[in-house]
Amino acid sequence: MSVDSTINPRTGMDVDSFREDIKQHLHYTLAKDKFSSTDWDQYRSVVLAVMDRLHDRWINTQQSYYQNESKRVYYLSMEYLIGRLMDNMLINLGMQDVAAEAIEEIGFDYDKVREAEVDAGLGNGGLGRLAACFLDSMATLGVPALGYGIRYDYGIFDQDIEDGWQVEKPDMWLQYGYPWSVVRPKKKYTVQFYGDTTASEDGNGRLHYDWVNTHNVTALAYDTPIPGFQNDVVNNLRLWKATSDEGFDLKSFNQGDYIEAVRSNLLEENISRVLYPNDKVFKGQELRLKQEYFLVSASLQDAMNRFKKQFDDLRKIPDQMAIQCNDTHPNLAVPELMRMLMDLEGLEWEPAWDIVSQTINYTNHTLMPEALEKWPLSLMSNLLPRHVQIIREIDRRFLNSIDISGDDRNKKNRMRVISNEMDARVRMGNLGIIGAKRVNGVSELHSDLMKKTIFKDFADHYPEKFTNVTNGITPRRWLRQCNRELADLISDRIGDDWVTHLDQLQEVEHFAEDEKFQSEFKVIKLRNKQKLADYIKDTMGVTVDAESIFDIQIKRIHEYKRQLMALMHAITLYNRIKNDPNADIEPRTLLFAGKAAPGYTMAKLHIKLINSVAEVINNDPEVAPKLKVLFLPDYSVTLAEKMIPAANLSEQISTAGMEASGTGNMKFALNGALTIGTLDGANIEIREQVGKDNIFIFGHTVDEIEDVRAQGYNPQKIYESDEELKQVIDQIHDGYFSPDNPNLFHPITNALLNQGDYFMVLADYRKYVEKQEEVEANYRDEFDWNRKAIINVANMGHFSSDRSIKDYCERIWDVEVSQ
Repeated sequence: MSVDSTINPRTGMDVDSFREDIKQHLHYTLAKDKFSSTDWDQYRSVVLAVMDRLHDRWINTQQSYYQNESKRVYYLSMEYLIGRLMDNMLINLGMQDVAAEAIEEIGFDYDKVREAEVDAGLGNGGLGRLAACFLDSMATLGVPALGYGIRYDYGIFDQDIEDGWQVEKPDMWLQYGYPWSVVRPKKKYTVQFYGDTTASEDGNGRLHYDWVNTHNVTALAYDTPIPGFQNDVVNNLRLWKATSDEGFDLKSFNQGDYIEAVRSNLLEENISRVLYPNDKVFKGQELRLKQEYFLVSASLQDAMNRFKKQFDDLRKIPDQMAIQCNDTHPNLAVPELMRMLMDLEGLEWEPAWDIVSQTINYTNHTLMPEALEKWPLSLMSNLLPRHVQIIREIDRRFLNSIDISGDDRNKKNRMRVISNEMDARVRMGNLGIIGAKRVNGVSELHSDLMKKTIFKDFADHYPEKFTNVTNGITPRRWLRQCNRELADLISDRIGDDWVTHLDQLQEVEHFAEDEKFQSEFKVIKLRNKQKLADYIKDTMGVTVDAESIFDIQIKRIHEYKRQLMALMHAITLYNRIKNDPNADIEPRTLLFAGKAAPGYTMAKLHIKLINSVAEVINNDPEVAPKLKVLFLPDYSVTLAEKMIPAANLSEQISTAGMEASGTGNMKFALNGALTIGTLDGANIEIREQVGKDNIFIFGHTVDEIEDVRAQGYNPQKIYESDEELKQVIDQIHDGYFSPDNPNLFHPITNALLNQGDYFMVLADYRKYVEKQEEVEANYRDEFDWNRKAIINVANMGHFSSDRSIKDYCERIWDVEVSQ
């Protein structure tokens, strides 16, 4: 193979260099040519060529952090929903068009190459997607940061729909390897479990503790580069894989017992085997606790190792390290860092605690007490005996430090780390607050409610610890990548600085009533809708009208997110059309997607109901032209990238006070959808930014819900007084949508009518239906609808994850932004 000497195939950013690098990797690395290669081979050769261009930047970035003695942010998260990376990497390198041309010149199909990549589904939903956005923003802003997580062999399960039911199948994302990661065989750490603790006095009469007779597991590092947007910064996502610390049991093997020879290895490797599906209800399981400690131990050892290469004085740790715990899952960092400083470094309690409490921070993501982790003390004592000793001492010292009079005992009991009940539990939220420098919520409402409800006692005691950082989304993926035509239209009018300065989108508002801009905006939206309609036709065999209102609700299936209420509205429309086939109803396509946790029976029943209703509606020739309902299987980042640009209406209808923030609401608005929503989470801030006339807000507020419950909420009374509502519930209850099993959906109607309607579906139903009538009327006024949609796009600057990260740097991490 002859190569032009002017071409630099490993680092050149031009078409010729990139094309030759792909060809060389295909031939020399993969031993294929363009005739024998599969889509996967072609994709891998492109990835390897991209990685060539990242490596210098990656190495140089890490060296600069070292040479500048930069304070580093260590982001600990059990979940990262990074999705497909190829487009994202090329966009951030400024090479997407170059790559597309080079790939085409070789004779490959760019779309097929891109489609060959699998989603790295290492998260359940918003928590993991937020972490991925934050990684992108930290690199784009030049924040010296390193994300730590677990390299699960199996990510979030693949979701099939069989006879309307969710069926879980393993997510084989590593089946053919993962070319974006680099294994670091020398970067491995021993993680201890079980065993005993022993105490002895050193020569100075100081009591020293040893953790002995432990069962050890090795954490092996796999690194994925995280490039910033066209700034030559490449940060690192380090994922840990569990491997055996003991190697192969040759004696058992030689005696003919092969299974015994590998048994312990398999048990240890189980730690990183599978991502736990999350249903926001905590269930104590030993493997999950092992995973959490595995992440914390390996990550802190790695961070401490990096620190000690440069510094001898441990008191500098808070000046050099900011550790961020994404939810309660990594809050074992508090006792683990204490153990490392005392048992391994020889510090006394007080200086060790000063370091810990100035280094670790905790982000809370929930207001639901049942979702805050509470580990059985007996389980933790067995698995992490030394940590329980430290947690007991943290608890003792904390209780001694708080001076409470009057109602006292109850308050102290609420604030304890270890609950004082028969089945004592370690409260991970309390532990995180006591040990953290800062605790933040993720929207203004959530942070305020956090201080007034679940953590009120702590907020009263530590007012200086609590702050807010409203979540954000990266505009690189959630506009520039997923909606290229709209991104180009915006750049054509205002330039492309908005990609890193999203507040510049405000300039787009000047075009909200510009007929030419509106016309182009409308055409782009319709094309995105048609692409989604084509996808639905190809994958589900159902034809949907791209001119209809695309009304979309995509998120985890959970009762508080109230997919049920959106479905009840669809049944209401169905009944209206059946009552009057000539009814003047704007055609609508209602689309759902999302996964229910495998053990969440009610959420899975909701999926079945959605599919059962869809079957009736979509097969009724009288109704189908005006109304379609569909559940799109196997929701993922990639599917979201298809659905979000196509949406006209964004469903953000959670029960007020239950959604911490939401980020889907931001993605939809940024892509020109209008929001129908409750005053919950970040919906409140979205309304502040876009204006109350450009969003459809309905339903009870947090305070109103409290009042209704205090007065004795009676859903049965609402049911009896609203004829349309009564008909919908009766149809569900009586088997109209399940004629072969009329009792199938009784648990749903019982929850609404006989078990208190905890999520206030009936309480908000009528206001929701009325607000949907406003939506329909507004949609008919094409000019006004598009004007509002453009205003939404223009006012999403506040919701960039770049702004979120700047807030973390300023309010929590004390780190300077260099870009």
